[in-house]
Amino acid sequence: MSEPVAEPVSDVDADGGRHRLLATYRLQLSPELDFAAVAELVPYLRDLGVSHLYLSPVLRAREASTHGYDQVDPTRVSDTLGGEEGLRALAAQGLGIVLDIVPNHMGTGEENPWWTDEARREQFFDLDAETGRWRRFFDVDDLAALRQEDDEVFETTHRKVLQLLADGVVAGVRVDHPDGLADPAGYLERLAAQGTGDVWIEKILHTGEVLRDWPVSGTVGYEFLNDVTALFVDPAGEAPLTELWHRISGDTRPFAEVAAEAELEQARTSFAPEVERLARVAAAEGLNDLADVELLSRAVAALPVYRTYVEPWSGTVDDGDRKALATADLPDDLARVLLLEEPGHDSFVTRFQQTTPAITAKGIEDTAFYRYLRLLALNDVGGDPGRFGLSVDAFHAGNAERARRFPRNLLISSTHDTKRSADVRARLGLLAGRAEEWRDHVQGWMTLTDDLVEGGAPDDAERYLVFQTLLGAWPIDEERLSTYLRKALREAKRTTSWIEPDESWEGRAIGFATALLGHRPFLDSFLPFAAEIGVEGERVALGQVLLKLTSPGVPDIYGGDELADLSLVDPDNRRPVDWEHRRRVLDNLAAGAEPEAATAKLWLIRAALALRARRTDAFEGAYRPLDAGPHVVAFARGDDEVLVVVPVRPDSAAAEAAVIAVPDGRWLNVLDGGEREVSGPEPWDDLVGGWGIGLYERT
Repeated sequence: MSEPVAEPVSDVDADGGRHRLLATYRLQLSPELDFAAVAELVPYLRDLGVSHLYLSPVLRAREASTHGYDQVDPTRVSDTLGGEEGLRALAAQGLGIVLDIVPNHMGTGEENPWWTDEARREQFFDLDAETGRWRRFFDVDDLAALRQEDDEVFETTHRKVLQLLADGVVAGVRVDHPDGLADPAGYLERLAAQGTGDVWIEKILHTGEVLRDWPVSGTVGYEFLNDVTALFVDPAGEAPLTELWHRISGDTRPFAEVAAEAELEQARTSFAPEVERLARVAAAEGLNDLADVELLSRAVAALPVYRTYVEPWSGTVDDGDRKALATADLPDDLARVLLLEEPGHDSFVTRFQQTTPAITAKGIEDTAFYRYLRLLALNDVGGDPGRFGLSVDAFHAGNAERARRFPRNLLISSTHDTKRSADVRARLGLLAGRAEEWRDHVQGWMTLTDDLVEGGAPDDAERYLVFQTLLGAWPIDEERLSTYLRKALREAKRTTSWIEPDESWEGRAIGFATALLGHRPFLDSFLPFAAEIGVEGERVALGQVLLKLTSPGVPDIYGGDELADLSLVDPDNRRPVDWEHRRRVLDNLAAGAEPEAATAKLWLIRAALALRARRTDAFEGAYRPLDAGPHVVAFARGDDEVLVVVPVRPDSAAAEAAVIAVPDGRWLNVLDGGEREVSGPEPWDDLVGGWGIGLYERT
């Protein structure tokens, strides 16, 4: 196997070396978790091993905002969160700060002085002069898109952030939804020219798509999330789980067809105003044959990626753009225009590229992911539920490519946007390795719970959603389950929807699910299986955490996820975190307490981040895969200074026979403190401890 090496990384970080970038910790700010409250967490996070706070948007948002993405004044830090004085005081506590910025849009309404100023409104916002409507963030009417291509708009909306960066208050930024901009590459180049340091972009890469050579530190990490999830999904389970899904749903289409249908639905309904505007732009530029709403609806729903990045102003067309447009199989005349083979249609090309990302996101992530339920572990942001599993070699290849091109790419496993937490996905992914057993359980539960179905609700596909949800999130209370299911049913848009809710159907479907929480015949079968999956899921989750903490890139920990987190989609994943409990756990471990199942994740994070701090150069250096067969991931970092061993399917016959050519020398077991001399190949299972993973430091 080849031995890819990471590009060298500067020893001095963007903020002058004040905060060496080891790991980030994502916090969703709110009136209850403001700057002062975060400052109280700094000692705990520092002891955990975190180097940087990774904050949700901090600029002034709507008064009642719960997330900050509806900013109304980007020139001021939010008073609700503590104001600029509070942010600067937080920065003085000793951890670096990464800010989430929102260049794509602002909140509408009286609180936004640019929105209420008619003269500036037309300059700042992407308005449709004919209808008076505006380009939206996705399908949210009260979030209006900004014209960052205008110099004054860029300067006004970035002045405060750039000042905070220049003053060393902030070390880097995460750019929200750059795909909505007219010129993402130009925007990022302009941002880099301002000396912004690290810039990570919320760019969703589809399977096989590569990040362009932009001046960024990388993406926010969804490609890693999906790779590390798929790594633990046994490909042997694909056929039986597919057959089970076909039988339950009555739908034999592959995911790609389900997604294509959902995207076209979105283009024809929620995004009809955007498509109609695109048709008017086509007509205005003399493209009368393309000024057809149905033709354009099919076209904007056909791309295999979020968008292309053709630049009419420079004539740039990348090979990735050509590939995407060829795969979309567009009408020849439309393809020629989009490839700039027929110049003079700059506005149409730009508008087309700004229209596709929202339709893709809403069609796939917020519709198809709730319809195609074969294995819910695979249904997450940036993922492809049609890709069943990932080989060890492919995982290594992804790591090696990241080490070469974007060694500071973020590595995530849970975020505020994920459909399920990493721990839930770890459990559900195990079903692929127990497919026949799972099939038998599902068939039995269908029979046991038939009497709970009322008037056809829930249908069999929805019942299958309930069974997987219970298994992944168990134990779960009635309120959380009800809130999740109402959202999931409406997102699927099959039997109810946000626009036309069928509250009667929802009530019966939710009643079915909550009845299971006390249904003794069901629980007698479900609980023993759930207990087994829960224990196995903890092993998988620890393996995935170790890979996140040691693979090329910068690991991020989502707020509270250092202990078991069985969260579902928001608002479930934005519940308050018990910080006092986490502080006590950390203190006990630091005092010598042995880790238990409930504390093992925090114990592992603390140990691995301490190693990253000791061996910074190793983690900024080479990544060398070590051959351990098809069911064990093993690699060395730096000059063979760190060794990582994570079995993917430890019970397989191939795994049992695998050995690893560990570099000769004396190695310290970072997790249990023991040392061993190695000279020659070692059985992989001799290198993992009671927690089923291995992490070593060469002495």
